[in-house]
Parts: sequence; C-alpha cells; structure tokens
Amino acid sequence: MDIEDELQATIADMVQPGKGILAADESLPTIAKRFKPVGAESTEETRRAYRSLLFTTPGLGEFISGVILFEETLGQCADDGTPLAQVLAQQNIVPGIKVDKGKIPLAGAPGDEITQGLDGLAERLRVYKGQGARFAKWREVYAIGERNPTQLGIDANAEMLARYAAVCQEEGIVPIVEPEVLIDGDHSLQHCLEVNEAVLHAVFHALHRHRVVLEYMVLKPSMVLPGKLHPTRATPEQVAAATVKVLRRTVPAAVPSINFLSGGLGPAEATANLSTMNALFSGLPWALSFSYGRALQEPVLQAWAGNAENRAAAQQALYQRARLNGLARYGKYQLEMEEEP
Repeated sequence: MDIEDELQATIADMVQPGKGILAADESLPTIAKRFKPVGAESTEETRRAYRSLLFTTPGLGEFISGVILFEETLGQCADDGTPLAQVLAQQNIVPGIKVDKGKIPLAGAPGDEITQGLDGLAERLRVYKGQGARFAKWREVYAIGERNPTQLGIDANAEMLARYAAVCQEEGIVPIVEPEVLIDGDHSLQHCLEVNEAVLHAVFHALHRHRVVLEYMVLKPSMVLPGKLHPTRATPEQVAAATVKVLRRTVPAAVPSINFLSGGLGPAEATANLSTMNALFSGLPWALSFSYGRALQEPVLQAWAGNAENRAAAQQALYQRARLNGLARYGKYQLEMEEEP
C-alpha cells in the first residue's frame, strides 16, 4: 500500500456516519488536574488503568472511530497485556497520537503563544506508526484580548500547523489540524466569529502553501462562542449559526470532516451545540463531528473516582456520552436524553 492509499484508508476509517473522536491525550500536568477533583493520584499505573478502562469499554466502537493518545499511553498495555493501540484496533477504532510539545510565548507578540515540537517530528512519527498510530494531532492556541491574537500570532501559528501537517502526510499519517480559539475572557459572540474567521483563513492559506492534501486531513476547530466572562450566554442556535457561517467562509469543500473540540464546554452543552448544527444545516460539504476530551470524560472520571470497583459504572458513563454524541452527528440529540439510563 502506497502512502496515498494509507492516508485514504485512514480517513475512511476515521470519518464515519454517527461516529467521532475521543481525545485522551492529556499531558501529565493536565491529567493530574483532571484526577485531583475525584481523589485519584496521577501515577503511571493509574493513568494506564484509567485509559485502559476507557478503551476497553464494550461497544465503544459503535460511536467512536478514533482516539488521540498521549505518547506514554501508546507504549502501555491493558490488564491482559494487550498493547492499548491494539485494544482500540480490535474495536475498529483508529489509534492516533498527540505530537506537539506544548506552547511557549511567541517572541514579538505579547499575549500570543506558539507550539513547539517540529524538530525530529518525522522520526518520531515513524516510531509512533510502528506502535500502531495512524493519525496525529497538533494544537495551536489563540487567546482573545484587546490586542490578541496579533496578525503575527495568527500567521506564525498557521505556519506551524501547516508544516506539521505536511510532515505527517509525507509519513503516511493523517494530520488533525487543531487551531483552538480560547473561550477565556469577556469577548462577544461576534468578536469570536471575527477571530475564528481570521484564524481559519490563515490556516488554509498556509496549508495550501505547504501543499497539504486537504482530502487527507481533519480539521479540529473551536465552536464560535462568547467568552466565559461575557454577561450573555449564546443559545445552541446562535452558536450553530455563527459557527457554520465561519466554516462556510473559510473551509474548502475538500476537507472531509470537521471534528469540533469542546474547549471547556460542559458535556451536555457541547453535545447540544453539535446536534443543533447538524439539525439546522444540511447539505454541507464536510461532516460535522466531535473530538471531545473533557466533554466525553467528565462523567467517566466522576463515576470512576480512581476506584477499580467502579470500572463498569465508568464504562457505562462513557458509552452513554459517546452514544449521545453519536446522535448529535445526525442532529437527533435532545436534552431530555440526559436523564435516560
């Protein structure tokens, strides 16, 4: 199988009706922060046990087509000794890998940040591919403030995403391109729309310059939302209309799937927003799906609480959350479904 065939096969497995992506690629500091409220200590073994719990959830492959792994996880095994990447493959779920190395301040653009990790990326991808990874993910972040993001920040981050995506495709790895516009702050829905539009324009210009084949990538953007401190919250209908407006203006039809990040939204809110988009807008050129982390895992963590005896309840919580998001892919989620067993 040549590289183009590999990329096409991976995209076909990742982009399926009624399915989305589970983001389980939390860094060590982030997963420690997730574990703390439920009383679980973050050690290599507890992280392995928790992620093994996620990936062995019966029926998970009905609604999840891919999982983004942290580097540590790709080398770990389930309780029976099966590599976790293989556990996913047995559920017809594509294993992927987070490959960026975290963000630092961007020189010359106070308030903006840039992500590291391009050095040695091709070599790392070959290792990850040998361990079973078939796609990768790279995240750039954009804070909204009085002066941010700057044009320098927008352009520099777009360049990093495009360079990463080009390297991935050369290695036969499908890139997930994640430009995350943060919801921190008091900005309005309209201001967020304008920033998202500028960011996505820059990203796709950079992808074109670097000859990234759009048919063999997945976009993981933010929804258009007012800031957390804004006095007025947006309805799912307002979020859907603003988000789809930006996507229509910026994302070429060749992109097969747009898998939203949840970006701090609660589980029900993230699901409702996605479902409303799919209910209100038909005939769009791309699939509208999910690539949620906390919005899928929050109920799981609460049910698990670091206790192996709670494994079945935690897996049921994940299955239920994945099922509801699977319905959202068809625009069929209703809030009252949250009360169903």
